[in-house]
Amino acid sequence: MRRPRTTATALALALALGLGACAGESGPPVLTWYINPDDGGQEELAQICSEEADGKYVIETSLLPRDAASQREQLARRLAASDSSIDIMSLDPPFIPELAEAGFLAPVPEELQETEDVVQGAVDSATWADELVTVPFWANTQLLWYRKSVAEEAGLDLEQPVTWEQLIDTASDLDVRLGVQGAKAESLTVWINALIASAGGEVITNPEATAEEVEFALDSDAGRAAADVLRRIGQEGLAGSGFPTADENASMNVFRGDQGSFMVNWPFIWPALNASNPEIVEDIGWALYPRVDEDTDTAPPVGGINLGVSAFSEHVDDAYEAVACIVRPEHQATYFVTNGNPPSSVSAYEDERVTEEFPMAETIRESLELAVPRPQTPYYNEVSIGLQETWYPPASVDPETTPGESADFISAVLRDERLL
Repeated sequence: MRRPRTTATALALALALGLGACAGESGPPVLTWYINPDDGGQEELAQICSEEADGKYVIETSLLPRDAASQREQLARRLAASDSSIDIMSLDPPFIPELAEAGFLAPVPEELQETEDVVQGAVDSATWADELVTVPFWANTQLLWYRKSVAEEAGLDLEQPVTWEQLIDTASDLDVRLGVQGAKAESLTVWINALIASAGGEVITNPEATAEEVEFALDSDAGRAAADVLRRIGQEGLAGSGFPTADENASMNVFRGDQGSFMVNWPFIWPALNASNPEIVEDIGWALYPRVDEDTDTAPPVGGINLGVSAFSEHVDDAYEAVACIVRPEHQATYFVTNGNPPSSVSAYEDERVTEEFPMAETIRESLELAVPRPQTPYYNEVSIGLQETWYPPASVDPETTPGESADFISAVLRDERLL
């Protein structure tokens, strides 16, 4: 996911609680919005929507930890304690089913359930048990970024769908490096899931099942095809020596280096490369995420942030009114331009500011319509860590054995027969 700078001006929890107490006595209610770190955009939206509320309520922000797993842990613990100081939450999509299944999310009002103007990937990531349980805010996806000079030398037409096999063969033939994420981290889960989905498969077949009854489809043609991509890139050294520790930023470093060629990554790299390496920007192109099978549509990763309202908030109606303000298309467009996080709103992509700052905006929007969420299950934490444990390092992955062993391991963890 995107890794922006920490917002230094975000309010501390103690201050937010203190203001809330004062507001209850002498002013409008204070809504505390727990935000993930960004470049200050969510705090700005809190100020804008507070002003638009015209005294009905005030929105204050409280900063969550930088990584998604820590965000999930902090919120889940406090929600489990029925903490009423939480009103609005910026939620990483994979952890939404867990919070929804536990009854921690207030029902989304009917007026916010209209999704005609929302990209499909964001709708899917905001849904649990066929019900919209959070409100899409910004959506993220990975594109295939490429050096035009390398694609031309390889004779690849990136106006047409490209496969992982083509990229691997090109990297081998031209002695160039692929920008992919091989670190033992969430980014590896993102890649594994996208490969399996792009091959027409899925990680879990019954996401709403209990822990003991979850069924995995890893040991399949799709799982083996995904494993083969990781194996070849790892064993043939096509991502460079740092592949086993490469995250999104490390992949970007490979891409902008002398042997850079193709990279799968989030849109944050566009402003980053414009700032750090403007000399190569003219040589950069973009396309949809690679296919695994030339006859099967790609299924890119989807990420971003959805907004949830705590079931224990004392101001649920006000909180959802604030959410409606935050996610307005014009606000999403502003957030994209200022913070680099793509909108979930389809109409926001028509904003002139968006198309000017992000010439690949239409490709991002198209990708988000095709994007497939990571496994949606209340046990996502165990599933993700289990995949990282069994599909790492990528060079050791065996297409014939790893998918099945991975399914057996995670199943045993969910049955309390193994430890992560």
